[in-house]
Amino acid sequence: MVIEAKHYMTGFPIRLEIGEGIIEKITEIPDSESGNSLFIAPGFTDNQVNGCGGIDFAQKDLSCSELERAASILLKEGVTTFLPTLITDSHLNLVRSLGNISSAMDESELLRYMIPGIHLEGPFISPEDGFRGCHPAKHVRMPSVEELKRLVSASRNRIIQLTLAPELEGAMELINYCSKNGIVVAIGHSNATAAQIKLAADKGATISTHLGNGCANMIHRHFNPLWQQLSDERLTPSVIADGLHLLREEIDVMFKVKGRDNMILTSDMVFLAGMPEGSYSYLGTEVLITENGSLIDKHHNCLAGASFPIKRGIENILNFTACSLGDAINMASGNVCRIYGLTDRGTLSTGKRADLLLFEIEGNVLKIRDIILNGESI
Repeated sequence: MVIEAKHYMTGFPIRLEIGEGIIEKITEIPDSESGNSLFIAPGFTDNQVNGCGGIDFAQKDLSCSELERAASILLKEGVTTFLPTLITDSHLNLVRSLGNISSAMDESELLRYMIPGIHLEGPFISPEDGFRGCHPAKHVRMPSVEELKRLVSASRNRIIQLTLAPELEGAMELINYCSKNGIVVAIGHSNATAAQIKLAADKGATISTHLGNGCANMIHRHFNPLWQQLSDERLTPSVIADGLHLLREEIDVMFKVKGRDNMILTSDMVFLAGMPEGSYSYLGTEVLITENGSLIDKHHNCLAGASFPIKRGIENILNFTACSLGDAINMASGNVCRIYGLTDRGTLSTGKRADLLLFEIEGNVLKIRDIILNGESI
């Protein structure tokens, strides 16, 4: 396969030659030879997807075909790699859900190709209202290396990220364990002090999960979990830039502080993504999908995840900050892949996977025209 389009980073026309699912050669070509307005970029990598299109990755009877259907929905939005994400639940339910996802991956070549691992968000998070978000309070618990080992076994060694609150007793021991066993540690749903956050980074934490969310509305102006995470260069924030979870100026500040190479975009989509507005039951409470796409947890007075794919975040960050198109896409591809050591994808380079997007851009809106997965147009 040969593709001609504009490079997403430079804007210059290139010719891409693909063989056996791999980018074999990239050549710059004159403008006169390209003759189209298409851009080409690597597919997006979303590190936090709880579900979509009515499919909840934590549902009791999740099947392979349902997870494949969710993957197909994500593909249409440009996501070629994603981490199924499970939030705080009972141990038995987490074991079941991890087993369901792993069984689906064992059965499906598509899922094994698109999913490098599972993100476990909780259950070792802050029990405090606000910082806990919409995670069920009855299942929040203290960090335990032994419990994590059992969960890793249930996942068939597929857990590659754990989001936890470092202020909890036993958290540092757990961070040590993860760092030594190839599990990326993220700080999230936390009311940690600056000293506790610094120590977590010292022990190996590298991500701030959806920074600015999973946070109480009322916090101390000096002593709160945000400043230290913003100031520590070792922590890469994941940001939900759907225009609902954070204000545009908050996103702009994060971009200015962290820079284009130390920030990633995420969706935090839940199974309600793509559903019509109305009232739904989720996590044992009532959640409203509003006209603007917000998912409102009426009981906890907070957002219950997101309804927009990561593409919305790319478009918004172009509107909210001074970043370039290449920077914005890189925050949803190359930057993410680097964190997880996914060296075979995430950039337009020879030898990388041919997981690609062809798109036009109009007023910072990405209009996807084709998706290439493993060298094949889908």
